[in-house]
Amino acid sequence: MRVAIVENMKVSYPGQVGQALAEAGAEVTVIPAYAGAPLPTLDEYEALVVLGGEQNARDDEKHPYMADLSTLMRAYGDAGKAVLGICLGSQLLARAYGGDNLIGAAPEFGWRVIEKTDHGKADPVFAAVSDSFLSFQWHDDTFTLPQQAVHLAENATARHQAFRLGRAAYGFQFHFEADRQVVSDWKAAFPEVIERKEPGWLERHPALAETHGIASDEAGLAIARAWVAQI
Repeated sequence: MRVAIVENMKVSYPGQVGQALAEAGAEVTVIPAYAGAPLPTLDEYEALVVLGGEQNARDDEKHPYMADLSTLMRAYGDAGKAVLGICLGSQLLARAYGGDNLIGAAPEFGWRVIEKTDHGKADPVFAAVSDSFLSFQWHDDTFTLPQQAVHLAENATARHQAFRLGRAAYGFQFHFEADRQVVSDWKAAFPEVIERKEPGWLERHPALAETHGIASDEAGLAIARAWVAQI
């Protein structure tokens, strides 16, 4: 299977999604769209992954490719192909199908609890995890659900944590792909940003990684494998 992974910033990693794709023998092409690389076409790949980034989903003036990327995600979804939008990627997917992007409306950071909705309990991807699970969060924005979306997961900070459109177009607000190594890399790259966002977290990180991080990794890899199975 051929899978395109679109990067929206330099320090973004496919993490556990990359591991699940490797296990499945996928042929993966990484596309640094933030650096001007051309976006893939619909016919080139069987699946499309759009990772997170520091932009917001309406940041067209600074990042003109955003509108085209959102449109491309819808084209893949409408074609019945597997789509995965993570964090910014989920916000772009919501935009593509008519959702509103709510900038700065739901700041959230660190390993947090997420709950499946009733629809989530019946979803083939979310069947891989328990009704309540941990995953890593790093976002300020949220979105309204597109009219045709199936709401899959929520928490108290951002009600729309995950949704599905059509057969296999998924948006995840949370960073299930971010295992402890990815989180550690982010910690090393952005210590000042993290300290402003969540004072004291840097000092608490080692203990949190050995408890919340382990549980998050387990849930995240299960979700990644279940999504890859939809391709």
